[in-house]
Amino acid sequence: MSIPRRNAAKIKTLRQQGVLNSHPEAVTDPLFQTADFFDPHDLLQVKYEMLRRVEIDKAAITEAAAAFGMSRPVFYQAQRAVAQQGLAGLIPRKRGPHGAHKLTSAILEFVLQQRATSPALTTAELITQIQQKFGVAVHRRTIERHLGRQEKKRR
Repeated sequence: MSIPRRNAAKIKTLRQQGVLNSHPEAVTDPLFQTADFFDPHDLLQVKYEMLRRVEIDKAAITEAAAAFGMSRPVFYQAQRAVAQQGLAGLIPRKRGPHGAHKLTSAILEFVLQQRATSPALTTAELITQIQQKFGVAVHRRTIERHLGRQEKKRR
């Protein structure tokens, strides 16, 4: 599907914000086929209209999900997200851990203390000590990144 030039800026913005619908061609709902206001590239708008179609127009979930290019599980996830967070719940979240979730403040303090008392301590030895003391397996790069950040702070 070729994108009209006037929509290129909007599509670029949607992509940057993480709300570009990756399959706009799958949206077959008549609203998105006839009106300029309804943009099948706008994932938030598509999900909102899918939820509205079921809630207000009393459409079947399977039919509404299909018409908006979504699956039933996506419908239920969107429904739950809106119920818990309002419309902001439709904004996709970055997946996976956000930050060094294994490095608690106690472990971070331990790492810095060990490095201060034994500067020649290798990362592998440090990982072994963390495993023994805290029972947590920490990746080598996690420790190296943390130590690198600490080094930058001291500069």
